[in-house]
Amino acid sequence: MKQLTPDPDGLSGAICVVTGAGSGIGRGCALALAGAGARLLLLDINQEGLAATAESIGAAAEHSLIERCDTSDPDQVAAAAQRCERELGPCTVLVNAAGILRPGGLDELPLALWNQVMSVNLTAYFLCAQAFGRQMRQHKRGALVHIASIAADHATPYGGAYSVAKAGVSMLSRQLALEWAPHGIRSNTVNPGLTETGMTAPFHTDPQIVRRRSGAIPLGRIGQPQDIAQAVLFLASDRAQYITGQDLTVDGGFARSVMATIPRPGYERP
Repeated sequence: MKQLTPDPDGLSGAICVVTGAGSGIGRGCALALAGAGARLLLLDINQEGLAATAESIGAAAEHSLIERCDTSDPDQVAAAAQRCERELGPCTVLVNAAGILRPGGLDELPLALWNQVMSVNLTAYFLCAQAFGRQMRQHKRGALVHIASIAADHATPYGGAYSVAKAGVSMLSRQLALEWAPHGIRSNTVNPGLTETGMTAPFHTDPQIVRRRSGAIPLGRIGQPQDIAQAVLFLASDRAQYITGQDLTVDGGFARSVMATIPRPGYERP
């Protein structure tokens, strides 16, 4: 009989980098990875948010670093990668979780807003994958997990460039999975559905709107960062060592509920 290992996830002592770690899903991922025994480099443009995340991690923060970093800036990303290898060791897991929302119809969306959404939600993921991936390729192992969205497959009215950027994240991950598989590196995405974070806070201030949003989800509630983080933890771990190039949707069944929105007399529960 095969003996159980004390660390079936293979994350104890692993060097994990999390972008967007100052709040929301990024913070949830940092907490989950810290709980698995990982050593962390936490990146965010929000220094106060990073400090709050480190405080939430508690004792595990002693084995972690925080660094204010604009992940859409190649020089700042390169500096963060150098610090990671110098002070923690070569990166073995990268979680790309930084993101922004900017509303607007495409007919009038200013180019500056389009570029901003693309740079943070897509280009930054490429820059981080490139910088930290060099360390993974050198050591012939690693896992990348990118936070995309169900918006990657479902256009969002007046969502600006968000859906386009997230669709790009999905294809970026598949491209990385194909190109870097010979180096022992996996790349996958987690596609959250409706999730309560600081970024989506304006959607959750009105109780009536919250009830409507919750009622649209088959499992009956809005997702929380820890729901997404558990999926990230799985894909980053040795439990997923034969999974790459995949998109894992975590949305309480929302994306599969389109038929429930269509009236069908005789086929509805009284």
